[in-house]
Parts: sequence; structure tokens; C-alpha cells
Amino acid sequence: MDKTDKTEPTPNQPTMGYFEGRKHYYPIRVFYEDTDFTGVVFYANYLRFFERARSSFFRLAGVSHAELLERDVPLGFAIRKIELEYKRPARIDDALLIMTSYERYKGARLWVSQEVWRGDQLLTTAYSEAACIDMNGRPRRPTPKMIEKLQPYFLPD
Repeated sequence: MDKTDKTEPTPNQPTMGYFEGRKHYYPIRVFYEDTDFTGVVFYANYLRFFERARSSFFRLAGVSHAELLERDVPLGFAIRKIELEYKRPARIDDALLIMTSYERYKGARLWVSQEVWRGDQLLTTAYSEAACIDMNGRPRRPTPKMIEKLQPYFLPD
């Protein structure tokens, strides 16, 4: 098994996006598979876009999902709630930018705001609450190491 550091981008790996301040930006291209028969992004695929952006945020911040699963008590995440507002449709071949910001955490929960942009047009917004869980689905506090790595990106108290 390859044990190279998967948090460090290399020229032959897909982009994980980039940070500007506490916000993470993740570029996505809309492919045919993302659309319905009219060439508009199928509404449920925005959830996939948001998940990729949240995971890339973690990876770029130094939090590895693989390492969380390799712990003595493996941890993962589940979305407890998500609210989406569709403002404008994205279409096939569009270049989109997903903006993600982790606002705060309390106990096992993390609150996340996300937006989909096409150029200067805001297309979709999402607000979600994620829960850190063990493999039995029980809530667990994030590790101190994880919070330390994410702390610079949370809103100030």
C-alpha cells in the first residue's frame, strides 16, 4: 500500500483546491454525467460537489479521512442536516468554484457553509451540520489533533 502523504498535491494528482484566509475554494467542471437530459446539473449532484469540497478542505488542512479510519477507535463523518437553496442552474461544461467554510464546532458537531459560483454568479448555497461518529454511528468528539488543524478556519468566538 502506498503510504505517501496524500495531503501534499503533486502535478499528477487532482487538485484539492486552495485556501484564501479561512475559506476553501474547490474548482469543478460540469460533465455530461452531472446533468439531466436538458444539460442542467441534476439537483442531487450538488450534494456530491459539496462532499468533494468538504473532503478536499479537510485533506488540504491536514486532516486525513484514511488516518481517522486507521485509529484504534475509527472515526468518520455523517451529515445530520443540510439545507440547499438553488438560485441559478449550472450547465454542462460550466467551470464552477465551490467555496467552503467551517464555521464552528461543538461536541461532535461541525457547521459548514458552502456556495457554488460560476464566475461572479452565485448558483447554490448550502448550510450543513456534520457529526463526527464512530463506526457504530455514535457521536464522538473530533480528536484534539483534528481540532488543532481546523481551528484556524473556524469563525472567531
